[in-house]
Amino acid sequence: LRIVSREEAAEIEPHVACAAAIVVPEEGIADYGGVCRALEREVVEMGGEILCGAEVRSLPREGRGWRVVTTAGELPSRVIVNCAGLFSDRIAALAGSPSPARIVPFRGEYHRLKADREHLVRHLIYPLPEPGFPFLGVHFTRRIDGGIDAGPNAVLAFAREGYDLTTVNVRDMLEASTFLGLWRFAGRNHRMVTRELSQSFDRRRFVAALQRLVPEVRSEDLVQGSAGVRAQAVLPSGDFVHDFLWVDADAAVHVINAPSPAATASLAIGHGRAAAETAHARQSGEVAHPGNGQAPRASDRPRVRPDRYDAVPRVELGRLPVIERLADPTRTVTETMDESSFLTEVERCLSCESCFGCMNCFM
Repeated sequence: LRIVSREEAAEIEPHVACAAAIVVPEEGIADYGGVCRALEREVVEMGGEILCGAEVRSLPREGRGWRVVTTAGELPSRVIVNCAGLFSDRIAALAGSPSPARIVPFRGEYHRLKADREHLVRHLIYPLPEPGFPFLGVHFTRRIDGGIDAGPNAVLAFAREGYDLTTVNVRDMLEASTFLGLWRFAGRNHRMVTRELSQSFDRRRFVAALQRLVPEVRSEDLVQGSAGVRAQAVLPSGDFVHDFLWVDADAAVHVINAPSPAATASLAIGHGRAAAETAHARQSGEVAHPGNGQAPRASDRPRVRPDRYDAVPRVELGRLPVIERLADPTRTVTETMDESSFLTEVERCLSCESCFGCMNCFM
């Protein structure tokens, strides 16, 4: 990262208005549909099955495991990993692990620059974040298939899957409107809430927010784009959860909140968490070492294969130098590190930002 002056910023983005800027050379975009298809192929090749349209209705315990009752049938499971996003708190409750936070859906509405105005934006342009508010504010983002998105605003959705104004779910609305945490947040941030609502219903205000970044953008430069729904975890105190929020239970882990860049870092996060828990369990004696007394090496483990993702369309707008890795990639954790040192090494590994789960940094 580097801070640049107004003049230096203009060399990178000639149409941007700013007093100064922070340049992130490694920033990029990815085709997450392509990533998911690659993961699906890998899961199927390993003998797994992906069920779509299988709504979870109940999660009764069955011995030391679970019985997952869905609209597509019942499935036995030894372990539950809940990454249900907009429904993560409800799934956790079904499993007997109430979430400390409520998921509140916020719809983000985008516009798209017309093709003859795309020259106004060369890279990705973001405002500085507002402390205490998790949303990024309106920004400009290049698309993997071409084109430039402008937005979003952030307004309360009428349903957890309310990707448009006409989608309404009474249960979701009642849960949100009767949740004191949401009212406490709105009371403390009424100006921000008013601004977001006005930008949603008044296009002139939305364009004005964009013009603070790129003054040459006009209302006629925009066409209606897509919308997304953010699964925002809100505490009863009215505070938004800005960090990862996990709820651990017997034979289950529930990911209640996974903020950006959770999608980008998901593979590294999964490997890092699993590695940390495994090392902790071995050090505490909960899990025995293999018969030879050595921790398994990375080559002995199932692992994500980065070559599977070579065909996934990606646009890299720059790259920072990769942090130097450990000299000995086969070094084992329990032979040479105490728990504190190991967790420090995990943190260093996850900050690498170039990891596709190779597990050679600290395992």
